[in-house]
Formats: sequence, C-alpha cells, structure tokens
Amino acid sequence: MSDTPFGFGLPPEEPDDGDEGKKKDQESGGGQGPANPFGFGGLPGAGGFGGPGADNPLAAMFGSLNPNDLGAAFQQLGQMLSYEGGPVNWDMAKQIARQTVSQGTQDGVKDASIGPADRTAVEEAVRLADLWLDDATSLPSGAGTAVAWSRAEWVEATLPAWKELVDPVAERVGAAMGDVLPEEMQAMAGPLIGMMRSMGGAMFGTQIGQAVGVLAGEVVGSTDIGLPLGPVGKAALLPLNVEAFGKDLGVPQEEVRLYLALREAAHQRLFAHVPWLRSHLYGAVDGYARGIKVDTAKLEDVVGQFDPQNPEQLQDALQQGMFQPEDTPEQKAALARLETALALVEGWVDAVVHAAAKPRLTSADALRETLRRRRASGGPAEQTFATLIGLELRPRRLRDASRLWASLTDARGVDGRDGLWAHPDMLPTASDLDDPDGFVHREQMDFSELDKMLGEAANGTTEKPNLTKDEDSKDDDTE
Repeated sequence: MSDTPFGFGLPPEEPDDGDEGKKKDQESGGGQGPANPFGFGGLPGAGGFGGPGADNPLAAMFGSLNPNDLGAAFQQLGQMLSYEGGPVNWDMAKQIARQTVSQGTQDGVKDASIGPADRTAVEEAVRLADLWLDDATSLPSGAGTAVAWSRAEWVEATLPAWKELVDPVAERVGAAMGDVLPEEMQAMAGPLIGMMRSMGGAMFGTQIGQAVGVLAGEVVGSTDIGLPLGPVGKAALLPLNVEAFGKDLGVPQEEVRLYLALREAAHQRLFAHVPWLRSHLYGAVDGYARGIKVDTAKLEDVVGQFDPQNPEQLQDALQQGMFQPEDTPEQKAALARLETALALVEGWVDAVVHAAAKPRLTSADALRETLRRRRASGGPAEQTFATLIGLELRPRRLRDASRLWASLTDARGVDGRDGLWAHPDMLPTASDLDDPDGFVHREQMDFSELDKMLGEAANGTTEKPNLTKDEDSKDDDTE
C-alpha cells in the first residue's frame, strides 16, 4: 500500500473556463510535491509537505484562512459529511481533478483549450496512422472519430471508466466500516457509521480526483495504461502532452505525434474488434480486487476511538494501509491473469506499431524504446492503483509479449497472429511467455465449431450431430 496521504484541503480556484487557466492561482496555492503526486502541496497554513500543518490536513484547512476561505472550507466539509451516494464521492473527485488540472504540471505548463490547428493535426495523424496499420494487422480500423483533448476534457471523458474500476474496491471498504461493529451496536451507531461512510466516500473522491488530475498532465491519449478509458471508437490525443513528451527527444514533433497516433489507433482496433477484451480486462481487475481484504482489526481500533471532531483519524488509517492482498492460489491466479492480459495487449500494440512505423519513420526505434521505458517505470496511473488496491497496472512482461507476437507473425502471418484474439482461450498464457517457441509451433485450437454449437444451443436450433450408419443403428438398438 502506498503511503500517499488522503489529505483534505481547499484547492486553488478553478479557472473560469476549466481549460485555459485564465484566472491566476492564489499565491499560496501550489502543485504537487515531486515525491508525492497525490498530495496537496502548498495548502494555506500547511507550508507544503514537511512544513507546519503537513501532518494535520484539517488544521491546514482551518489554521490560517481568512473569513471567506474559512466559510468555503466549512461548506466543503459540510458537503463531505452530507454525501449519501455510492462508495466514492465522484462529484468531489471530478471537482478536485479539474482543480488539479487548472494548477498546471510541475514544470509550470498550464492546460489550454484546443485550437483548430491542433485538432486538424491530430485528425490527420490518426487518419495516416490507420492507413499504415492496414498493412500491419488484419483488424480493421476501430476509430470512428479522432479527437484532440485538453487535459480537462480528458478528465471528463475518462471518469466513467475510473468509476467502473474503483467502485468495487471502495465498496469493500464501505461495507467493512459497517461490519466492524457488533450487530446489536450497529443500530445505535447508525449516525456514526453514516458519517464514517460519508467521510470514506469523500476520502476516496479526494484521492481519485487528485490522482486523475495529475495523470491528466502526463497521458498522451486514452489508452496509455492498456485499458480503454475513453468512449468507444474515439481515438484521442492530448496535443499539450504530446508536445511535452517529445520535447527533449530530438525527434521532429510530427513524427512524435504520428507514432503516438499509431499506438492510439492500434489500441482502438484491438478493443473495437475483440468484443470480449474490455470485459476480460476489467473483470481481471475486479477479480483481483475481490481478493483484497480489509484489515478489520485496524479498522476496529479506528471505530472504537473515532472522534467526530477529529475525522483525520480515518485518513491516517487508510494511509497506513488497510488493504492486504490475500495470499491464496485464487488471488495469485487473478494477479497472473491480469498481468498477462495487460502484457499481451501492450505487446501486440508494440509489435504492430513497430511493424507499421519501422519502414516509414527514421525515429521508430528510438520512440519505441522511449515508450517501453515509460511503461516499465510506471507513473501516476500505476501509483493510483497501487494506492487503492495494492495493484500496479504495469505490463511487466511487455518485451516478452512483443517478441512472442513478432514470432507469431513470422510463423503464421498477420492473419494467423491476429486470429488468436478470436477467443480468450486461444491466447498465450504466462507460461507461454516463458516458452514462446513452444507456443508459436503448437497446433492451434479451433473454437469455431464449439462457438457454432453454443450459438445454436442458445437459439434452440441445435441439430443432432451427423452419425455414421453403424452409430445410428447402435442408437436405435439402445432405444
């Protein structure tokens, strides 16, 4: 579990338009500390992390505010305590994410609205990328539209996916908060439990909002973490982040944009034409999350000593780590499935994009290696999930998977390689990544007849299998 604090603070004002950052930040407001991407740095009265008030976010909130700020802080606290929705306060998450975006990144780059030139450049890059990919994969285009997003627009577009990923874990925490008390005491403690759940929803909302806001400053598209976060059929790039990504690479900006467009368009093809893949990945995340247990002993201590005037106790409990992955065969299998699935997706994209870009872009090798290292080293996306459920969404075996897909291309051709996506049981396993040659030359399983029979059974049209004459007579004799 990460040591990321679940701090409460009064974030700087959001710009009027949410994108361009026209309204200046308050002088006391600041970005996140470099070692703590989810923290609330530069809070009024807090002095940043490590300064006065850093260990007590609520003291930071109320310590040195003028009367207007104090009123706003009480209003925010009231909103937290009155929340009655699901396990995560997503309204708060959205608000904090947009406010985090409005602060700009650590290098001082503010968000900006997308102009016509950037939109046209992204549309043309995706269109050209799709043409190049036609030679590298048998899967047709999956991007109905190409869009250029600001960071704030990325937040708005991806929050539904984050909700689907995070709610199951947060639900477990909310249930645990009610289960730690004996049944006969739960009725009497109803208001207290309700307050704790409201605070829990606010804490998750705060952390998710902060994390998504930081992530919006780094992602270059909608599929950076290997999961489809944006709407179906929309290939998206963030021009501001694309420019920052290629700033010190010594590669022409047009090539950087085109290479990233290739990756985005390849992901879109895969998720559009492998209908079971999205649910497979999200189900793997959920399966792993179900194996996470809450440290009820620690939570019982918090409940027993809970002081409504000191709600940061809940923050401290979450910060110290209440999530513990169960060391069971089922949990290990769930983690292996998820890591292998992520590696196969990213490895396929890596191999296909390289095949499309290598003959056409002089910088293809350099950009490929840069992206591989970026995924291997992790970032806010991985830290977000590590904080929430102890899980890093990182394809640890990306290079192994990429080599396996390339070997499959050589041995079976593009159609044979891509045909493996027809059924989840046809895909390589973790052990196949250890022995790629064995998998490449193994006889392929054909699921077409099985799928046909299952489809006919579902429609009530299953026919009696064709039998030989002797077999038919044998059936008649038995009857």
